[in-house]
Amino acid sequence: MQRAKQTSESIELAVFLTLSGGLMDAYSYLGRGGVFANAQTGNMLLLGVNLAAGDLGRAAHYAVPVIFFAVGIAAAHSVKILCRTRRLHWRQLVLVAEVATLMAVACMPQEWNLLANSLTSLACGMQVQSFRKLHGHGFATTMCIGNLRSGTQELVSWFHTRDRDRLEAAALYFGVIVCFVLGAVLGSRLLPVLAERTILVSSGLLVVAFAILFQDRERREGRGTA
Repeated sequence: MQRAKQTSESIELAVFLTLSGGLMDAYSYLGRGGVFANAQTGNMLLLGVNLAAGDLGRAAHYAVPVIFFAVGIAAAHSVKILCRTRRLHWRQLVLVAEVATLMAVACMPQEWNLLANSLTSLACGMQVQSFRKLHGHGFATTMCIGNLRSGTQELVSWFHTRDRDRLEAAALYFGVIVCFVLGAVLGSRLLPVLAERTILVSSGLLVVAFAILFQDRERREGRGTA
């Protein structure tokens, strides 16, 4: 498999982003009261269930993170449009904002779970908007359903055509899913030890991703384009 032409589409970057994505979801669900940071479909389902039960307070715990996820998407896209600096790529600015947000979450006690989950969802929204391709294929670093669909499609296409490119694409998608699961495993193992500060590990993974983006391939992409 050839190296990606752009660092933002590279395997090494995808590994760290997806590990972080899986960890964030495990952290918010297991450590912050059963709310998903990434899986907004699950939050919407639980929002509906609690609305049906008349529990408006609990419903808010699922509604607000959904809103913050959308705000994160809007914020990342705005950074892409407005970024004028040549010293950092716009995706690096997004990662800086993500890291700062998650560091703030690490300082919040359990009584602040609604805000903690909302800010974690904000970071996830920024990430999913900013990193959308892997070797030219559309993918997500913070959720798996689209990756599972695409990976299965590519695998079936390879079975019928024996096109090596299809098999490589399937391997990329399923590899990303494995990384997401490993991130969730890491998060679940660290929570009993680090508690609320477990999310700092996610921040560390994003710092590595930030550093990877300094590779020359990203410079060839140009400022704020892709």
